[in-house]
Amino acid sequence: MIRAGLSAVILAGICVPSFALELYVAPNGHDDNPGTKGRPFATLNCARDAVRQRKKTSKGPITVCLRGGTYYLDEPLVFTTEDSGSEQAPVVYTSVDGETVVLSGGQRLQLNWKPYRDGIMKAQTPVGLRIDQLFVNGIRQRMARYPNYDPKVLVYHGYSRDAFSKERASGWADPAGGFIHAMHRHRWGGYHYHITGKKPDNTITYEGGWQNNRKMGMHAEHRFVENIFEELDAAGEWFHDAKTSTLYYYPPKDIDLEKATIEIVRLRHLVEFQGSQKKPVRFITLQDFTFGHTARTFMDTKEPLLRSDWTIYRGGAVLFNGAEDCAIEDSTFDQVGGNAVFVNNYNRRIAIKGCHIVGAGASGVAFVGDPGAVRNPLFEYGQRQGYADIDKTPGPKTENYPADCVVEDCLIHRIGVVEKQATGVQISMSRGITIRHCSIYDVGRAGINISEGTFGGHLIEYCDVFDTVLETGDHGSFNSWGRDRFWGLKDAPAEQLPQLALLDTEKTIIRNSRWRCDHGWDIDLDDGSSNYEIYNNLLLRGGLKFREGFHRKAYNNIIINNSFHPHVWYDNSHDVFTRNIVMGPYRPAGGMTKGKWGRQVDRNLFTTNDADRTKFAAHGCDENSIVGDPMFIDPAKGDFRVKDNSPAIKLGFKNFPMNNFGVQRTELKAIARTPKITPPRFQQESSALKQPHKKVVVRLTADN
Repeated sequence: MIRAGLSAVILAGICVPSFALELYVAPNGHDDNPGTKGRPFATLNCARDAVRQRKKTSKGPITVCLRGGTYYLDEPLVFTTEDSGSEQAPVVYTSVDGETVVLSGGQRLQLNWKPYRDGIMKAQTPVGLRIDQLFVNGIRQRMARYPNYDPKVLVYHGYSRDAFSKERASGWADPAGGFIHAMHRHRWGGYHYHITGKKPDNTITYEGGWQNNRKMGMHAEHRFVENIFEELDAAGEWFHDAKTSTLYYYPPKDIDLEKATIEIVRLRHLVEFQGSQKKPVRFITLQDFTFGHTARTFMDTKEPLLRSDWTIYRGGAVLFNGAEDCAIEDSTFDQVGGNAVFVNNYNRRIAIKGCHIVGAGASGVAFVGDPGAVRNPLFEYGQRQGYADIDKTPGPKTENYPADCVVEDCLIHRIGVVEKQATGVQISMSRGITIRHCSIYDVGRAGINISEGTFGGHLIEYCDVFDTVLETGDHGSFNSWGRDRFWGLKDAPAEQLPQLALLDTEKTIIRNSRWRCDHGWDIDLDDGSSNYEIYNNLLLRGGLKFREGFHRKAYNNIIINNSFHPHVWYDNSHDVFTRNIVMGPYRPAGGMTKGKWGRQVDRNLFTTNDADRTKFAAHGCDENSIVGDPMFIDPAKGDFRVKDNSPAIKLGFKNFPMNNFGVQRTELKAIARTPKITPPRFQQESSALKQPHKKVVVRLTADN
């Protein structure tokens, strides 16, 4: 399996605290043993139950030490309030002296391979076996698919308009059990369907399509099929015939099947923290593990989030549900089938630190609260309600949501391998989430996504987010929307909208981070995103977008080869855009034809020409802005600090560090990529700036 190469000398991997009670588990142990170093347990369930008993007599910390090896779980390891530690006596599960410990939801198969045809091998499997994913020597293989996998193609690594056409299906004997994967018509995520069969005229029948909350149908071209026997024609592909219990596999030339490790997937979840607000699971930490072999969950991604194109599955390789002061540290999530970590409903002070999340089928880390905690929740994008009908009490109705949690010093990449409405870190109906020193890249959609404004108070800092929106569209490396109570509110007094926009969201801060999106905006504050403070950010490609929200302040940012994108502003937005460095004219969209733009759009440095600076003077913009060379110190090496005599300094711009974006942990930083640095353009090239897809809209008033 893919591993982060964690050092054997880090504290998390050393199981020697002299003050702690120690229990041991080993693959060659036995659950009748006492759990000592010399006579360890065999299973984590036994160790967990032993902790419960030892806590009755031991008042100090307890450490459960796992010897190296793969632990194939028969069922998820479940922690309840009975398993809790305390602040003075936490419970820690960790590996021994840096030995590699894999917690697997799979099963290893011992197979007798025989030639089938054309390089394809076959083997009998146990009767009744269902195979969702196949791993060979730790690497996930591909179901037989059409079109074939092509790493050079971004969308699905291969797509075709005729993926399940009558002509194509005419060559399939029995496609039942196959899958259709297709992008949303507007590339706002994707859909998934289970093939149920075909009609006599070769029309494919299927069910599904609930994975996107804005149901507009499949994209005409971006689609492919998998798990079709007749499409088994490329190295690395496989097909399992459950009726005959036969596994077919086309091994690459470098695979020796006689020596290969063959593993399949069984479980959706590996570890669950199952508590409640009244009886939470507390002070349990998982350290230095590799989590792998969890099932794909795309057909169960059904629950809509608020007024968005998102649906979710409330689960992951590790599920937190009613926990406090618990953590996952220094661990690897290796090619899990769905979400890696899901923090569901009531949770407080959950920490994900020093982790490597790679190849997840859905999102990396998701924080999602209960819609019942939201006042006046709506679920469909087009739904509207009246001013007289809404509850005007600020804040949430209940405490049933994640709060005060952190994702820190994590490397998160190759995310959304299966599901395309997925992200590195997802936040919805949560409060006070911190994302710090994370490197996030190779993502089909956003790197970080904040779904609606409820309940804000988040902090994003020192992150490095790039190579995002690789397969979808109309999005950003950072993406948010704020379709909260105020948004589209009927009959609302215009003068009250700025205050109504604050009912659901506390201030969110984005600072000291580096962003790059080549297929959208670097930072995209979409529909109604409100109460943001954005400063000390380096935006490398896609620019900064504000759309129809309130109380947003962006200052001291550097926008390379792009500019500011104001989309559909309220007349009294109270927005501020000042002391930024931009490289081209602003790029308005959707009814930005009259009126003043925000409280202040001024004192910015344009690197192109005075025509760009004065282009929107009629809207009260940039009377005190200037044009000039920012005098970057070393842009070729990514150092966009400016020299002391830069004209930006005269405007009040202040340098911020350029050397601490992304992961800082030595082992992770050594394998993390960094974004491409494009040389800045200072001349009159503003017309060549690439502009992402615009929405066609009307100017907002209090009545629409």
